[in-house]
Amino acid sequence: MIEKVVHPYNLQKALKQVITNKGSAGVDGVSTREIRNVFTEKKLQLIEEIKQGNYQTQPILGIEIPKGNGKTRLLGIPTTTERVLQQAVSQSIAMLFEPEFKSSSFGFRPNKNARQAVAQALEYIHQGLNYIVDTDLKTFFDEVDHCLLLNLIYKKVKCKMTLKLIRKWLKAPIKIKGKLQKRRKGVPQGSPLSPLLSNILLHELDKEMTRRGHKFVRYADDFSIYCKSENQAKATKVVIEKFLKNKLKLTINQEKSGIRKPVNFTILGFGFVPTYEKGTNNKYQLIVAEKGWKKLKETLKSITRKTTPATFEERIAKIKEVQRGWLNYFQGTSIMGKLRDLDGWLRNRLRYCIWHHWKKPERKRKNLLRLGVDQDQAYAWSRTRKGGWAIAQSPVLGTTITLKRLKMKGYQSLTELYIQLNPSLCEPPYTRPVRTVV
Repeated sequence: MIEKVVHPYNLQKALKQVITNKGSAGVDGVSTREIRNVFTEKKLQLIEEIKQGNYQTQPILGIEIPKGNGKTRLLGIPTTTERVLQQAVSQSIAMLFEPEFKSSSFGFRPNKNARQAVAQALEYIHQGLNYIVDTDLKTFFDEVDHCLLLNLIYKKVKCKMTLKLIRKWLKAPIKIKGKLQKRRKGVPQGSPLSPLLSNILLHELDKEMTRRGHKFVRYADDFSIYCKSENQAKATKVVIEKFLKNKLKLTINQEKSGIRKPVNFTILGFGFVPTYEKGTNNKYQLIVAEKGWKKLKETLKSITRKTTPATFEERIAKIKEVQRGWLNYFQGTSIMGKLRDLDGWLRNRLRYCIWHHWKKPERKRKNLLRLGVDQDQAYAWSRTRKGGWAIAQSPVLGTTITLKRLKMKGYQSLTELYIQLNPSLCEPPYTRPVRTVV
């Protein structure tokens, strides 16, 4: 197996993947832009060290990133060199495990994605399985038992050198705020190997649920089980929690777990609402969960923050990238009304950025004159004591920095982009002429 790992073709493929994934530099400070040259120089030495069993891993860089609930998540970022080696190992051993993974497991697998997981959940709900055991694993990536995981890997991977490499990466210390800390359990969330390792461990859960005949959907450590009755759901919840605790040594987050009905259940950013169509039962349609809207608004707010150093063109480019990614993910949902409200808010954010960029009163006066404001109004507004956000929503900018002018600068509204991506869903009344909201 180790010969497959260090084969030039496999290493080149891994290097290309790491560069494509981008990401931050590790403790050595080597970025993905520099890794091609650095890895090429060190490759022969690394191969020799790995084959002889002398390879020494470097510490992982620990970075805390904010979560939506105000808490933080600890990411473990290996060096770019180790990311290449981990990617090479992942490519080599994945083919041994992939054929046995269950069809209801959708996370980090070839030809599988989050939208397929959501579609499978909707199908189960339409089958009348309306009691959902929604289970959240408490800090899953920090709680993985190393011995248990390595034993599961050993069932398929008999190569001692490869196992030794994986064990070293699992045991590598993490550097948090300049201090090294030992790691006795957990998989670094941020390494190329962690998605495969999580699937290997949770495949044991998939097998147990399949053995018991449960209908389930799992995406990485997010999983839900679909039952016909509340009693069945309660019994299933008890059994699965016991299995996770005793067999996989994982803890359930009781605050976020429970038995849900479809209207109270969200999966991977989607929610469900009943359609109430005549002659239909148990029919639901997908909507965007509140968390999805909140995250989009926070991202757009960050891009259009007046203190963010960027030109107007750079802001527009970033906004387009975020919009397209978000709308592609939530394609097929009925969201036109909310998109219009968000568009109006976003345009005012852009006007606020423009007003702030003008800075000095005299420059503001001259620019207002160029936009067609009369001299007295231009002078008065340029010297106003009102805050920038109040000015952005005022008639003086709403009637001058119009939607037409923003479009000339490259702006595209969420509603326009949504109609382009979903023409079949945007039949009248959405395509009827509507009053333009500035």
